[in-house]
Amino acid sequence: MKYLVPLFLAFSIGAQGQGIHFKSILVDTHNDAVTACIEKKVSLDQDLTGINHSDLKRFKEGGVDYQLFSIWCDGNKKNPYAWAMREMDTLDAVAARNPDKMVVAKNWKQIEQALKEGKFIAQYGVEGGHMIEDDINKLDIFYNRGVRYMTLTWNNSPSWASSHSDEKDPKYTGKKGLSTFGKEVIARMNKLGIIVDISHVGETTFWDAIKTTTKPVIASHSNAYAICPVSRNLKDDQIKAVGKNGGVINLNFFSGFVDSDFSRKNNEFREKHKPEIKALIASGMQGEYAMTQIANKYKAESDAIKPDLEILMQHFDHIVKLIGIDHIGLGSDFDGIDSAPLQLKTVLDYPEFTNALIKRGYKDEDIAKVLGGNFLRVYRLNNPN
Repeated sequence: MKYLVPLFLAFSIGAQGQGIHFKSILVDTHNDAVTACIEKKVSLDQDLTGINHSDLKRFKEGGVDYQLFSIWCDGNKKNPYAWAMREMDTLDAVAARNPDKMVVAKNWKQIEQALKEGKFIAQYGVEGGHMIEDDINKLDIFYNRGVRYMTLTWNNSPSWASSHSDEKDPKYTGKKGLSTFGKEVIARMNKLGIIVDISHVGETTFWDAIKTTTKPVIASHSNAYAICPVSRNLKDDQIKAVGKNGGVINLNFFSGFVDSDFSRKNNEFREKHKPEIKALIASGMQGEYAMTQIANKYKAESDAIKPDLEILMQHFDHIVKLIGIDHIGLGSDFDGIDSAPLQLKTVLDYPEFTNALIKRGYKDEDIAKVLGGNFLRVYRLNNPN
């Protein structure tokens, strides 16, 4: 049985050891399985062992109760809004085929009912503001489809916000930060109940968003810059600002955002297999998934450069030291990454993360906050109904 407590934090009564993992409500705020399934021409309700990090059966086996699925395409995709609708149609079809196993939840009552019935809860997170195509009314359509957060930018920048990638690019000629329209987008998101996600955004956009939003934000899949200094991670002043805002930073499992030495090793790996990667991209595969396919093909080489889980836990410790246990959660990025810490191979391995928390001496109630309770609090503050 799962438990809800005041402020909608999940915890287990008297759980011992790893039992807390399966008695807590585990929420992951970022998984790219929908895109991965489309790219690989498979379905989430199939057995995707050896193909994807995730499938419907293995989510439950790993203890995942509630998954926010990334709705994503890169900045080169034509008609990104249409692509977003296609991705949501794809998962809606899985839910329609499996009504006894999962639900795309649209309100808190449906979430509570699914938890009571042991059903897997799915919602959507649009990964990149370019997918609204500068039309604020598309936010209403997204919300009605089950979108509950939007990442303001991906690595590319929409016309109204600058990404982390563009802000550090000396050739970028666009305006840094949020435009007037960008601030209107955040206001509409706050009104609807679409959580503002500040992963991927540039620092100027980050501070503009923090000043503009009236609701708690999330970083759906980001880590600590102090441990791994890449622009996708959050600097200490940003981390503190998220804590002050009441938001939650959800840890990303991607090796490149965990281990500062991974990028060098990975560049060498990519260079070695560059012709195959280029051929996959030329065939029509998006670059992120071409790299994933190569990593899967050369598994031994790929595994040899992965970090240990302990380095991810250093990010955890750093964030908790800065803003406390109430502002951290999980945003794995499974099925959108080609490398994660050695102990976190697939969604079956979430208990390894919980074990690491137990070894650090965290109490059951605090562990349950991290696994899902912290996000549920932010969800309810954005979506009271």
